[in-house]
Parts: sequence; structure tokens; C-alpha cells
Amino acid sequence: MALYTTIHLHNVPSEKLADYATWFDGPHREALARLRGLTYAERFEITEAQLGDAYQPWRFMSVYDFDYVTPEIDLPALGPLLADARDSGLIKPDDSERIHSYRLYGDWKGSPNWTRDKPLSGISVLLGNYVAGRFEEYQTWYENVHSVEVANVPGHVAMKRGELSDLQVEPRRYCPGDQLVMTAQQTDDLAFTIGEFVARALGQSPSGIAMEPRSSAGSLARTVHYFRKVSGSEFWPGGVAYAGDWSVYADKG
Repeated sequence: MALYTTIHLHNVPSEKLADYATWFDGPHREALARLRGLTYAERFEITEAQLGDAYQPWRFMSVYDFDYVTPEIDLPALGPLLADARDSGLIKPDDSERIHSYRLYGDWKGSPNWTRDKPLSGISVLLGNYVAGRFEEYQTWYENVHSVEVANVPGHVAMKRGELSDLQVEPRRYCPGDQLVMTAQQTDDLAFTIGEFVARALGQSPSGIAMEPRSSAGSLARTVHYFRKVSGSEFWPGGVAYAGDWSVYADKG
């Protein structure tokens, strides 16, 4: 078995926001349930709080997790399901849409902050790269040092990472990050979480906790994007763990 995550980064026409939410939590979920290997599917919206002032080209992100036996057969099957939204005018035709699939190094690596019977409030994604010739050094630093530091910041609860797959969902477009870092949150104060992360990285946290120096094996060619969960349920095949109300976002254009 092999763990994969596909992220769908996109924008939705303002007049189609409610239609997209209805499609995702209705017909789309029904179609997803027929895909082999699906373990998780949720939809997220960009947050006001972000790490720095990096450009945020996408308002929405959908995350699809799979545990595949034959990824070469099953991964492309997601493509027609996403094409349904595109063909129905639910995806804004501004050339910003991106679909990137990553083979994961492992599942979520949790911290003591994680309340596992409660839903995630959001997920951040880092599309990153390592310095050429220093892959093993980059992996060792992330796995043994940085993943632990990040997941222990209050509000952060877990991290998982992966490498851009040779298998991709069409239409395939340029991806700026060969390495995916996903950090899960459970917080109602994301601005505090981000501020505390920065403070620990700079060695200025009131907690007295300071992160180790950043490894030079990690390239500075990276982007970070924080999203909050907006889909109508915490969906796991075989059951619904949490029901929410997406309608509060429907009038945000």
C-alpha cells in the first residue's frame, strides 16, 4: 500500500460559491466514495492570517488522501471528478487552478497538542524544495528535528510530508514545490499560532522555547499557505465524524 495526497488549489466564481459547496458535499462526495483507496476528502478556504506576506493565488484548496495498491491505475481516476466542476463553471477560469499529487513518506505525525476525536480547524501547506545533492540531510532534519518543533507549537497538532509524484492528475501544470509539508491545526486563534511559530523560530518566544537553526539543506524556494476547513463534514469513508455549516461562507465574494 502507498499513501498519496492530492491537493486541488483553485478559485470559484463569486456567484458560484454556494453551488460549489453544494456540489462538493453532495454529488462529488458520492462520486468520491466509489474511488478505490480514498481515506479522506475535505475542502478548505484561505485564511486572513498567513506566515509573512507571501502572495496567495488560491482562495480554496481541496485535499484528497488515498492509500493505493495500484496508484498508476487509481490516481488518474480523480481527474474526471474534478473536471465535472470545471465543466460546470464552478472553477474560475483564471488559469490559477493547480492539481498536485504527492507520494507521502508517512501518515500524520502527531504532537501532544492533538485532540484526535475532534475535527481539524485547518491545514497549512508548504510547497518546498531541498538543495540539490542534500536530500538525505533535508529529510533527516525535517523528520527528526523540524517536524517535532512545528507540530508542538500551540494550535499546530500534526505534520505529514511527501514528494511530488511522477503520477499526476490532468491537466498537469508546473508545480513550484517538489516537497510537500502539510501541518494540521486545531485552534480558534490562528494568528497566535503563527506568531508563536515565528517567535520560536527567531528564539524570541515568551515561552522560552527556541527552534533549532534552520537547515541549509532546505531551499528558500518555497511558499506557505494557511487554509481553514469549510466543507460540510469531516469525511472519512464509512462514517461522518463531524458536521459543520458551510453556508456562513456563501456570501463572501
